[in-house]
Amino acid sequence: MSRRYRLTLIAFTLLFLFVALRLFYWQIVRANELVNMGNAQYGNYVKVTPKRGEIEASDGYPIAADKVDYTVFANPKLISNSSLVASALSPILNEDPASISALLNLNLFWVSLAPKVDNTVEEKISKLNLPGVGFEEKYGRYYPEASMAANLLGFVGKDANGNDKGYFGLEGFYNRLLAGQSTYEMEIHDAFGRPILSKLQSYTPDQEGRTLVLNVDRAFQYDMETELKKGLALYGGKSIMAAAIDPKTGGILAMAQYPSFDPANYVDYSDQEYINGFITDTYEPGSTFKPLVMATAIDKGLVTPYTKCTICGGPVSIGGYQIHTWNDKYIPGINMIDVIQNSDNTGMTFVSEKLGMAGMEDVLNRFGMKDITGIDLQGEASADIKPENQWYSIDVATASFGQGIAVTPIELLTGFASLANNGILMQPEVVKQIINPDGSVVNISPKMVRRTVSVQTAKTMNEILVNSVDHGEAQFYRVHGYRIAGKTGTAQIPVNGHYDPTNTIASFIGYAPADDPKFAMLVIVNKPTLYEWGSETAAPTWFNIAKDMLTYYNIPPTGGDN
Repeated sequence: MSRRYRLTLIAFTLLFLFVALRLFYWQIVRANELVNMGNAQYGNYVKVTPKRGEIEASDGYPIAADKVDYTVFANPKLISNSSLVASALSPILNEDPASISALLNLNLFWVSLAPKVDNTVEEKISKLNLPGVGFEEKYGRYYPEASMAANLLGFVGKDANGNDKGYFGLEGFYNRLLAGQSTYEMEIHDAFGRPILSKLQSYTPDQEGRTLVLNVDRAFQYDMETELKKGLALYGGKSIMAAAIDPKTGGILAMAQYPSFDPANYVDYSDQEYINGFITDTYEPGSTFKPLVMATAIDKGLVTPYTKCTICGGPVSIGGYQIHTWNDKYIPGINMIDVIQNSDNTGMTFVSEKLGMAGMEDVLNRFGMKDITGIDLQGEASADIKPENQWYSIDVATASFGQGIAVTPIELLTGFASLANNGILMQPEVVKQIINPDGSVVNISPKMVRRTVSVQTAKTMNEILVNSVDHGEAQFYRVHGYRIAGKTGTAQIPVNGHYDPTNTIASFIGYAPADDPKFAMLVIVNKPTLYEWGSETAAPTWFNIAKDMLTYYNIPPTGGDN
């Protein structure tokens, strides 16, 4: 082989390797970059937000949904007779033909003719098949029941990048499920980068948001909100809130507060008004906490319903403090049934001495006061319970009648509801079903947390609480013909290390009907002004709601007018 031939072969071999390497570089190493560069010459990928999932009440009726709106636009460069197009659009858009014609004669590639029209208008214009006229589809959240359940729902706002995002309540907690998966579509344009009026080409499959079906009963929710507004107007105060739960499943039947806000116009309200106080606010529950303490003492065998209090003849001194009854009336030898009926603080102090510090810790642990409930709403807070090593004897005593400890309303309601469920504590759940885009359904099964007391103890407390309603402070408001279990509460408000002498938190907690509970409910009035007692403010509101719901659920009278 001649020297010239070898050099030629080497040169061609090197040239072939160079070409192969360059091809590898362009086709493999920089392939994605070149594809994007190529695409950029005729179009851009545009992020498209899918339809957000609905939120439906238990009957399947939407209380939050996405509504499709359309922007009507045109490319004047593609319209040969602007007057004809303007005349066709004018009656549909309810605009002056001259105004539309002026827009269509602009030397532009894109003009907006109507920023927000519904599908009826879109269908009418589409049937005209007007060259150069098109639509942009946009989803917007709307609320068929207006502001109903606003603090339960939350709202859809914008994140730092301008994308839709759920905040607070269900919208915040289930944002990823509701939002679905964003897609990208190709927006076509010409060589000069100007958009071409054509339908976008799909880039990835669309995946809409999931739909949530709630345990919330629309009728219950509406009635609760109506009665809360009436109650606040009648008794005054800073605010009022309530929630109802199915004690057997943990399903939230209704949850409301007033004042509230309008999720469709959330920007008009302060951040504080978005917050759902039933899951975020901690407060001293007062006498509504007494049934949980009494139930624990009975369950441990420390007292029976007929155990007599040996220290209830007058104020009780503990650690340099004196404990009084709410009305400074004392009944020597009062039994435990009457301690709950009369809401006797000295009687509860007697029970606390039987329980001791360890027993009081057991009360908090049994009924879930030291953990969040896990309710499926954004923003749940935990109770404010100080460490065991910081408790003194006076703390144990005051905790027995619900002072000196702070819990959230949802913790108290779920704990109390376990007494209505034969001693079984259920996790509260707002959502009962999740419906996927393909129509398949995921059922949310009720979740048992723990047993709080025995079945027998729960039945005993049931009778004690029915007696409390029939003969206690709220007896004048009870629903005649029904056995209802419940307890009033009036708690002082701690302020800077002492209690506010002028304001209280009034409440009533109970369940109905007592022998086969359909719901357990807690009503709280924050700083009532007309009356300070729970028996005169929260109780009548509670019983007004209960009466309506017993009728709504078609529950026949069960007796109870003793």
